[in-house]
Amino acid sequence: MTFTAGPVRVRVPATSANLGPGFDALGLALGLYDDVAAEVTPGGVRVTVAGEGAGELPEGERHLVATAMRAAFDVLGGQPPGVALECVNRIPQARGLGSSSAAIVAGVLLARALVTDGAERLDDDAALRLAAEIEGHPDNVAPCLRGGFTIAWTEPSGARAVSLAAADGVRPTVFVPAERGLTAAARAALPATVPHPDAALTAGRAALLVHALTAAPGLLLPATVDRLHQDYRAAGMPGTAALVSALRATGVAAVVSGAGPTVLALTEVPAGFDPGTDWQLWQLPIDVSGARVARGRLGHAERDPVAAGRKS
Repeated sequence: MTFTAGPVRVRVPATSANLGPGFDALGLALGLYDDVAAEVTPGGVRVTVAGEGAGELPEGERHLVATAMRAAFDVLGGQPPGVALECVNRIPQARGLGSSSAAIVAGVLLARALVTDGAERLDDDAALRLAAEIEGHPDNVAPCLRGGFTIAWTEPSGARAVSLAAADGVRPTVFVPAERGLTAAARAALPATVPHPDAALTAGRAALLVHALTAAPGLLLPATVDRLHQDYRAAGMPGTAALVSALRATGVAAVVSGAGPTVLALTEVPAGFDPGTDWQLWQLPIDVSGARVARGRLGHAERDPVAAGRKS
C-alpha cells in the first residue's frame, strides 16, 4: 500500500435523522458544511480546529476524524507514519445535526483518498458500512455520504442505503438552541417496548413520509407524526418539545432533529412565527451531492468558519 503525496480535503454536510417516524432509518442532508483537510506526515497526529468546537475538541489521536481515519486505514491495509488534520467546523456540536457523523464520514473518505488505490480497496458501499459501524447506526452517515433524502437499514453484512430526490416543496428550516444534547442520554430515555398501536401508527406514517418527501409535500404534516421516540424524550428537552408542538399547531411539519435538541421544520414557517430568543433560525437547502473529496489544501473561503449562505 502506498500513500498519495500532498493534502486532500473533504466537505461534509450536516444531516437530520429520523424526520419524525423514520426512527434510525430516514435522514436528510442539509446545506451546512464542515471542511476538513488531511496530509500524511513523518509522524504523529496533529489536529487544528476552527469554528464549532474550537478549544473544546481534542487535537490529537482522540479527535473523531482521526479515530475514523485510523479505522479506515486498518481496513485499507496499513497506517501512515503520521497525519496532519485541519478542521473548519460549521455544524453545531451535539445539537442533533449530525456533527459526529460528519466527522466519521470525513475521516473515512480522507483516509481512502490518501491511499493510492483507496477507492478500489474501499468502495462506496464499504465506506458506508464502515462509517455506520463506527457511528453505531446508519441514519446520519447515509445522507452525509450520499446526499439528499436517504433510507438506511442494516443487514448481517452491514449497513445499506438508498438515496431519493426530495420534492421541490420540501423547505427545511432548523431551530438551533444554545443548549446541547447527548445522543446516549436521548436513547436512554426510550422504553424497551412500545404499545403495538403506537408501533403500527408510526410504521404507517413512516411509509407515508417517504411519499410525502418525494412526491406530495402537502402530506408532510400527517406524515411526520411519531409515537416511537419523541414523546419519550420530551421530558429531557422541554423547550424542544414545546417548539415542535407550537409549530405543528400552526400547520408546520416540525420534528425533533435526530436526538435533538434542534427542531427541524420541513415546510414553510409562517413569517410572523416567533420561536423566542433561545433559538437561532436557519433556512438550509437540501444538499443533493453528499460528501465531496478534492485534492489540495483548504482555500481561503473554506477556512472561513462562518456558515455562508444560511439565512437567519
